[in-house]
Amino acid sequence: MIDPQLPQSQPQTSYLTPSTAAITQGWQAHLNLSFYPRGNKTILLHKKQQGPLAVQRPFYPEGNICHAYVLHPPGGVVGGDSLTITARVAPCAHSLLTTPGATKFYRSSEGKIAHQSQTLVVEENSYLEWLPQENIFFTDAKVHLITRIELATTARFMGWELHCFGRPALNEGLGCGTVTGKTEIWIANKRILTERVAMDGQDKRFLINGLQDFSLTASFFYYQ
Repeated sequence: MIDPQLPQSQPQTSYLTPSTAAITQGWQAHLNLSFYPRGNKTILLHKKQQGPLAVQRPFYPEGNICHAYVLHPPGGVVGGDSLTITARVAPCAHSLLTTPGATKFYRSSEGKIAHQSQTLVVEENSYLEWLPQENIFFTDAKVHLITRIELATTARFMGWELHCFGRPALNEGLGCGTVTGKTEIWIANKRILTERVAMDGQDKRFLINGLQDFSLTASFFYYQ
């Protein structure tokens, strides 16, 4: 429910304290954002955050569209870390989400897996632009990625996912690392797309046959 007394420039914020178990496993970070229309523009009405995930104060370079940067202050993700991002765009709202830099997944130790989960909900007559910078998977990183995009029939969505396996400028590949996961798009509670990723750095065939010796893959999604 929208609080009519809430100042337009100040979202309601909730904070959760990570448990001792979460700290020993790695960073368990959560960020939950809700965007609503207010007057002639969209505002970030509510945010809840735990661990090292945050959002920069929104700004409006395009007038009424709410631009927000998702921030991960540590600058990198390691095995045992878990990042969970949920963004909801209410009816008749329009927001753009991005990141200030690439998300870096570093070498995993002791076989631990780094997890990143993203859920984007775009309601009736609303519009979300999801334009984060690339994911960079360092040598021997072990990562599991899940993205779920839920769209109403009259929603609009534009977004991409960019994955770089290794650091080609340093002649580094994925090594013994693995990257697994999937992206799903649902429209009116019906799944219309599942795009899976299953990369094993020790299997050179995916570079030769799948990526034609390129180390970057990108997917662009648009619905109107």
